[in-house]
Amino acid sequence: MPTFFNLKMNKIIRKKDQIIIPSSQLYLTEVDKFVEKRLKKLGLNKDQVADITISVTEMVNNAIVHGNKNNPCKKVILRIKAEKSSISIEIEDEGKGFKPDSLPCPIAPENLLKEVGRGVFIVKALMDDVCYSFKPEGGTICCLKKSLKKDQKLKR
Repeated sequence: MPTFFNLKMNKIIRKKDQIIIPSSQLYLTEVDKFVEKRLKKLGLNKDQVADITISVTEMVNNAIVHGNKNNPCKKVILRIKAEKSSISIEIEDEGKGFKPDSLPCPIAPENLLKEVGRGVFIVKALMDDVCYSFKPEGGTICCLKKSLKKDQKLKR
């Protein structure tokens, strides 16, 4: 295989509603800033911004560590979609996928003292919907959805 395929992605690509980062935890702060800025521009309140940002950070970290195995040659793509009554965020990695139903329950007695394994549990508590799709060629897309209050309108 030619060597240019092994070059690591070393920059962030930002578009209005999308950010692409190299698969490294060094870029989590940039993802946080991107998400917070976009959500505030849409007019979400502090609690909604906090819930979504915490959830996105956790799932992007999972995409980097568990999906892409910290491989700097791989990338994580994040897309924000403002819909009429909700905000959807997709986090896409280039990993082999996983079985969401096989994740251990973090509140089971045998898992209470473990230092890891609570992220997806917390994200499910903060978001209104969490789902996964798996690309046949490899890669997982995690979709997070937060519903808006009935009287809440987004700024565009």
